[in-house]
Amino acid sequence: MENVTDYLRQNLKTRFIGKRLHYFQTAGSTMDIARDLAEKHAPEGTVVLTGKQNVGRGRLGRYWLSPAGALATSVILRPPARKIRLVPAISSLAVIHALLNMGVRADIKWPNDILIGGKKVCGILIENGFNKADLRYSVIGIGINVNFDISTFPEIAEIATSLSMETGKELPVEEVALQLYTELEKLYARIGDEAALIREWAEHMETLGKCVRVNLGSRTIEGTAIGVNDSGNLLLRLDDGSVREITAGDVTHVKDR
Repeated sequence: MENVTDYLRQNLKTRFIGKRLHYFQTAGSTMDIARDLAEKHAPEGTVVLTGKQNVGRGRLGRYWLSPAGALATSVILRPPARKIRLVPAISSLAVIHALLNMGVRADIKWPNDILIGGKKVCGILIENGFNKADLRYSVIGIGINVNFDISTFPEIAEIATSLSMETGKELPVEEVALQLYTELEKLYARIGDEAALIREWAEHMETLGKCVRVNLGSRTIEGTAIGVNDSGNLLLRLDDGSVREITAGDVTHVKDR
Protein backbone atom coordinates (compact mmCIF):
# COMPACT_ATOMS: atom_id res chain seq x y z
CA MET A 1 0.00 0.00 0.00
CA GLU A 2 2.96 2.33 -0.49
CA ASN A 3 1.13 4.33 -3.18
CA VAL A 4 -2.30 4.11 -1.58
CA THR A 5 -2.66 7.86 -1.09
CA ASP A 6 -1.79 8.60 -4.71
CA TYR A 7 -4.16 5.89 -5.91
CA LEU A 8 -7.07 7.12 -3.82
CA ARG A 9 -6.54 10.79 -4.68
CA GLN A 10 -6.45 9.96 -8.37
CA ASN A 11 -9.39 7.55 -8.42
CA LEU A 12 -11.74 8.33 -5.53
CA LYS A 13 -14.79 10.20 -6.83
CA THR A 14 -16.61 10.79 -3.54
CA ARG A 15 -17.77 14.24 -2.47
CA PHE A 16 -16.35 14.15 1.04
CA ILE A 17 -15.39 10.70 2.36
CA GLY A 18 -11.67 10.27 1.87
CA LYS A 19 -11.05 13.80 0.65
CA ARG A 20 -9.10 14.33 3.87
CA LEU A 21 -6.87 11.26 4.07
CA HIS A 22 -4.32 10.48 6.79
CA TYR A 23 -2.21 7.48 5.79
CA PHE A 24 0.29 5.74 8.07
CA GLN A 25 2.51 2.86 7.00
CA THR A 26 2.24 1.59 10.60
CA ALA A 27 -0.07 2.88 13.32
CA GLY A 28 -1.18 1.97 16.80
CA SER A 29 -4.94 2.31 16.33
CA THR A 30 -6.74 4.13 13.54
CA MET A 31 -9.63 4.59 15.97
CA ASP A 32 -7.47 6.54 18.41
CA ILE A 33 -6.04 8.72 15.66
CA ALA A 34 -9.47 9.39 14.13
CA ARG A 35 -11.01 10.18 17.51
CA ASP A 36 -8.26 12.71 18.23
CA LEU A 37 -8.87 14.30 14.82
CA ALA A 38 -12.62 14.38 15.45
CA GLU A 39 -12.05 16.07 18.81
CA LYS A 40 -10.04 18.70 16.93
CA HIS A 41 -13.00 19.31 14.59
CA ALA A 42 -11.70 17.42 11.56
CA PRO A 43 -14.31 17.65 8.79
CA GLU A 44 -16.83 14.92 8.21
CA GLY A 45 -15.49 12.25 5.90
CA THR A 46 -11.93 12.45 7.20
CA VAL A 47 -10.27 9.05 6.82
CA VAL A 48 -7.41 7.40 8.69
CA LEU A 49 -5.79 4.45 6.92
CA THR A 50 -2.84 2.26 7.80
CA GLY A 51 -0.94 -0.59 6.21
CA LYS A 52 -0.38 -2.25 9.58
CA GLN A 53 -2.10 -1.69 12.92
CA ASN A 54 -0.34 -2.65 16.15
CA VAL A 55 -3.04 -2.19 18.79
CA GLY A 56 -6.30 -2.50 16.90
CA ARG A 57 -9.53 -2.69 18.90
CA GLY A 58 -12.61 -4.75 18.23
CA ARG A 59 -16.05 -4.77 19.80
CA LEU A 60 -16.42 -5.44 23.53
CA GLY A 61 -12.82 -4.43 24.20
CA ARG A 62 -11.30 -7.25 22.18
CA TYR A 63 -7.96 -7.03 20.40
CA TRP A 64 -8.27 -6.84 16.60
CA LEU A 65 -5.46 -8.51 14.65
CA SER A 66 -4.40 -6.27 11.77
CA PRO A 67 -1.12 -7.38 10.17
CA ALA A 68 0.38 -6.26 6.87
CA GLY A 69 -2.01 -7.21 4.08
CA ALA A 70 -5.10 -6.16 6.02
CA LEU A 71 -7.14 -3.01 5.54
CA ALA A 72 -7.49 -0.99 8.74
CA THR A 73 -9.32 2.29 8.43
CA SER A 74 -11.46 4.69 10.43
CA VAL A 75 -13.89 7.27 9.08
CA ILE A 76 -15.26 10.34 10.86
CA LEU A 77 -18.98 10.98 10.37
CA ARG A 78 -21.31 13.47 12.03
CA PRO A 79 -24.84 12.07 11.63
CA PRO A 80 -27.87 13.55 13.37
CA ALA A 81 -28.18 12.04 16.84
CA ARG A 82 -31.62 10.63 16.02
CA LYS A 83 -30.06 8.64 13.15
CA ILE A 84 -27.20 7.10 15.08
CA ARG A 85 -28.96 3.73 15.28
CA LEU A 86 -28.55 3.44 11.49
CA VAL A 87 -24.75 3.68 11.54
CA PRO A 88 -24.21 -0.09 12.10
CA ALA A 89 -26.47 -0.87 9.13
CA ILE A 90 -24.81 1.72 6.89
CA SER A 91 -21.27 0.65 7.74
CA SER A 92 -21.84 -3.10 7.41
CA LEU A 93 -23.79 -2.68 4.16
CA ALA A 94 -20.94 -0.54 2.80
CA VAL A 95 -18.58 -3.49 3.29
CA ILE A 96 -21.08 -5.91 1.72
CA HIS A 97 -21.47 -3.64 -1.34
CA ALA A 98 -17.71 -3.03 -1.65
CA LEU A 99 -16.96 -6.75 -1.59
CA LEU A 100 -19.72 -7.48 -4.12
CA ASN A 101 -18.15 -4.91 -6.43
CA MET A 102 -14.99 -7.01 -6.26
CA GLY A 103 -16.81 -10.27 -6.89
CA VAL A 104 -17.01 -11.48 -3.28
CA ARG A 105 -20.29 -12.37 -1.56
CA ALA A 106 -20.51 -12.03 2.21
CA ASP A 107 -23.10 -11.94 4.99
CA ILE A 108 -23.69 -9.91 8.13
CA LYS A 109 -23.78 -11.31 11.65
CA TRP A 110 -25.77 -8.93 13.82
CA PRO A 111 -24.93 -6.19 14.37
CA ASN A 112 -21.99 -5.64 12.01
CA ASP A 113 -19.57 -8.54 11.68
CA ILE A 114 -18.96 -9.57 8.08
CA LEU A 115 -18.72 -13.30 7.37
CA ILE A 116 -17.84 -15.51 4.42
CA GLY A 117 -18.91 -19.11 4.83
CA GLY A 118 -19.49 -18.51 8.53
CA LYS A 119 -15.98 -17.17 9.10
CA LYS A 120 -15.20 -13.57 9.96
CA VAL A 121 -13.54 -11.49 7.26
CA CYS A 122 -14.29 -8.03 8.62
CA GLY A 123 -14.99 -6.39 11.94
CA ILE A 124 -16.56 -2.99 12.52
CA LEU A 125 -16.24 -0.84 15.62
CA ILE A 126 -18.29 2.32 16.14
CA GLU A 127 -17.38 4.87 18.80
CA ASN A 128 -19.39 8.06 19.39
CA GLY A 129 -18.41 11.35 20.95
CA PHE A 130 -21.03 13.27 22.91
CA ASN A 131 -21.31 16.66 24.54
CA LYS A 132 -23.96 15.87 27.12
CA ALA A 133 -26.87 14.68 24.96
CA ASP A 134 -25.51 16.14 21.73
CA LEU A 135 -23.74 13.80 19.31
CA ARG A 136 -20.51 15.43 18.17
CA TYR A 137 -19.19 12.65 15.94
CA SER A 138 -19.17 8.95 15.12
CA VAL A 139 -15.93 7.18 14.28
CA ILE A 140 -16.41 4.02 12.23
CA GLY A 141 -13.48 1.62 12.38
CA ILE A 142 -13.39 -1.08 9.71
CA GLY A 143 -10.87 -3.89 9.57
CA ILE A 144 -10.93 -6.20 6.53
CA ASN A 145 -8.74 -9.28 6.18
CA VAL A 146 -7.59 -8.75 2.60
CA ASN A 147 -4.29 -10.44 1.76
CA PHE A 148 -2.85 -12.77 4.36
CA ASP A 149 -2.90 -16.42 5.32
CA ILE A 150 -5.11 -16.84 8.36
CA SER A 151 -3.53 -20.22 9.14
CA THR A 152 -0.34 -18.43 10.21
CA PHE A 153 -2.31 -16.89 13.08
CA PRO A 154 -3.53 -19.91 15.11
CA GLU A 155 -5.48 -17.72 17.55
CA ILE A 156 -8.03 -16.91 14.80
CA ALA A 157 -7.46 -19.72 12.27
CA GLU A 158 -10.69 -21.54 13.16
CA ILE A 159 -13.00 -18.54 13.11
CA ALA A 160 -11.63 -16.14 10.49
CA THR A 161 -10.83 -15.96 6.80
CA SER A 162 -9.39 -13.47 4.31
CA LEU A 163 -10.33 -12.29 0.85
CA SER A 164 -7.18 -13.80 -0.64
CA MET A 165 -7.97 -17.19 0.91
CA GLU A 166 -11.56 -17.08 -0.37
CA THR A 167 -10.73 -15.94 -3.91
CA GLY A 168 -7.40 -17.70 -4.37
CA LYS A 169 -5.69 -14.48 -5.35
CA GLU A 170 -4.46 -11.26 -3.81
CA LEU A 171 -6.67 -8.21 -4.17
CA PRO A 172 -5.38 -4.61 -4.30
CA VAL A 173 -5.91 -3.24 -0.81
CA GLU A 174 -6.16 0.28 -2.18
CA GLU A 175 -9.01 -0.80 -4.47
CA VAL A 176 -10.84 -2.38 -1.53
CA ALA A 177 -10.46 0.95 0.29
CA LEU A 178 -11.73 2.89 -2.72
CA GLN A 179 -14.79 0.67 -3.05
CA LEU A 180 -15.44 0.90 0.69
CA TYR A 181 -15.33 4.71 0.86
CA THR A 182 -17.46 5.01 -2.28
CA GLU A 183 -20.16 2.68 -0.99
CA LEU A 184 -20.09 4.20 2.50
CA GLU A 185 -20.82 7.65 1.06
CA LYS A 186 -23.67 6.30 -1.09
CA LEU A 187 -25.30 4.57 1.88
CA TYR A 188 -24.75 7.51 4.21
CA ALA A 189 -26.62 9.68 1.71
CA ARG A 190 -29.61 7.38 2.26
CA ILE A 191 -29.67 7.91 6.05
CA GLY A 192 -33.09 9.52 5.79
CA ASP A 193 -34.60 6.35 4.30
CA GLU A 194 -34.62 4.38 7.53
CA ALA A 195 -37.04 1.62 6.57
CA ALA A 196 -35.20 0.75 3.35
CA LEU A 197 -31.81 0.67 5.07
CA ILE A 198 -33.03 -1.60 7.88
CA ARG A 199 -34.78 -3.85 5.36
CA GLU A 200 -31.66 -4.24 3.20
CA TRP A 201 -29.53 -4.79 6.31
CA ALA A 202 -31.84 -7.60 7.42
CA GLU A 203 -31.78 -9.16 3.94
CA HIS A 204 -28.01 -9.62 4.23
CA MET A 205 -28.08 -10.81 7.85
CA GLU A 206 -27.16 -14.49 8.24
CA THR A 207 -28.13 -14.35 11.92
CA LEU A 208 -31.86 -14.33 11.19
CA GLY A 209 -33.63 -17.66 11.44
CA LYS A 210 -30.82 -19.24 13.42
CA CYS A 211 -30.60 -20.39 17.02
CA VAL A 212 -28.18 -18.06 18.76
CA ARG A 213 -26.61 -17.45 22.12
CA VAL A 214 -26.35 -13.84 23.27
CA ASN A 215 -23.79 -12.85 25.87
CA LEU A 216 -25.23 -9.91 27.77
CA GLY A 217 -22.23 -9.56 30.06
CA SER A 218 -23.77 -10.67 33.33
CA ARG A 219 -25.63 -13.60 31.75
CA THR A 220 -26.38 -15.36 28.48
CA ILE A 221 -29.67 -16.18 26.81
CA GLU A 222 -30.53 -18.45 23.89
CA GLY A 223 -33.28 -18.31 21.33
CA THR A 224 -34.09 -17.96 17.66
CA ALA A 225 -33.27 -14.69 15.90
CA ILE A 226 -36.48 -13.74 14.14
CA GLY A 227 -35.82 -10.21 12.91
CA VAL A 228 -34.59 -6.69 13.58
CA ASN A 229 -36.89 -3.83 14.51
CA ASP A 230 -36.94 -0.21 13.32
CA SER A 231 -34.27 0.68 15.88
CA GLY A 232 -31.91 -1.99 14.55
CA ASN A 233 -32.28 -4.15 17.64
CA LEU A 234 -32.28 -7.94 17.31
CA LEU A 235 -35.55 -9.74 18.09
CA LEU A 236 -35.03 -13.08 19.82
CA ARG A 237 -37.79 -15.65 20.37
CA LEU A 238 -37.07 -17.56 23.56
CA ASP A 239 -38.04 -21.16 24.27
CA ASP A 240 -41.11 -20.04 26.24
CA GLY A 241 -42.43 -18.21 23.17
CA SER A 242 -41.71 -14.71 24.42
CA VAL A 243 -39.77 -12.22 22.29
CA ARG A 244 -36.75 -10.43 23.73
CA GLU A 245 -35.33 -7.25 22.20
CA ILE A 246 -31.52 -7.24 22.17
CA THR A 247 -29.99 -3.77 22.04
CA ALA A 248 -26.37 -4.88 22.49
CA GLY A 249 -24.54 -8.13 23.06
CA ASP A 250 -22.19 -10.72 21.64
CA VAL A 251 -24.06 -13.14 19.37
CA THR A 252 -22.88 -16.64 18.45
CA HIS A 253 -24.64 -19.34 16.47
CA VAL A 254 -25.66 -22.36 18.55
CA LYS A 255 -24.74 -25.21 16.20
CA ASP A 256 -26.00 -28.08 18.30
CA ARG A 257 -29.60 -26.92 18.62
